[in-house]
Amino acid sequence: MAYAMAADYIEQDVVLTKDDYAIVLHDIHLETVTNVAQVFPRRARADGRYYAIDFTLAEIKALQAHERIAPPAAAAVFPRRFPVGWSRFEIPTLEEEIMLVQGLNKSTGREVGVYVELKAPAWHAREGKDLAKIVLEILYRHGYRDQQARAFIQCFDPAALQRLKFELKVTLPLVQLLGENSWNEAAVDYARLRTPAGLAEIAAYARGIGPWLPHLVLGKDETGKLKISSLVRDAHAVGLLVHPYTFRADELPGVFTSFEEMLRTFFFDLQIDGVFTDFPDRAVKFLQESK
Repeated sequence: MAYAMAADYIEQDVVLTKDDYAIVLHDIHLETVTNVAQVFPRRARADGRYYAIDFTLAEIKALQAHERIAPPAAAAVFPRRFPVGWSRFEIPTLEEEIMLVQGLNKSTGREVGVYVELKAPAWHAREGKDLAKIVLEILYRHGYRDQQARAFIQCFDPAALQRLKFELKVTLPLVQLLGENSWNEAAVDYARLRTPAGLAEIAAYARGIGPWLPHLVLGKDETGKLKISSLVRDAHAVGLLVHPYTFRADELPGVFTSFEEMLRTFFFDLQIDGVFTDFPDRAVKFLQESK
């Protein structure tokens, strides 16, 4: 759908199965986007969660994927999106999604790229899995090898990106995702990474950063004027691209009255380089009309 809406890149968050297949899934867990609790009710871990890494690809393909829900009420997180349970979907592998994108590129003559996120690589390592090597093998096999390829690799974990750059000698552009320390995405101080000194460190191994929207727009002052951080300016000063996440028309930050107002602020006032969005059609339309 995003391809048909003219997105320049399609994002793939990637985790591993028990039998080492790379699948496209936002989390290491299954229960919020599939019917795993109904199909395999006794396969949860002690914390009550169902981990993709505990299931083979064949088992995961037996599940029905659906719009994200919030247990235990099972209400849709985004209730105005595709209705939960209205159709049959499955979780794709990374290779299936790459082949779909490349097949559509051949059909249309476009050059839509892939933007792969390594999800929780340190956690995978503790489970005995090398997420980076498996993903790299797939990317290389499909022709994504260097800075000219239409592919990014992103991750919240600086150690994983540094390993890609310096140990595995990856020449694909890498992007350092920036979160909040409370999210426990990695053993790192994200507040320090957002400083000029931290950004200079990132520039030694990455091509860009992926900050959270509130890292850039901090609210409004007493006069109603937007308070803008220096993060974009500081990142550009050391040669880093800035691709913030996630622009959602149905989850607007309170300081904006419309999706298009938010895009206008970020593209023309902050001068970001790209956006992650669940609404690529509206973002593309805005950019085309703003030329």
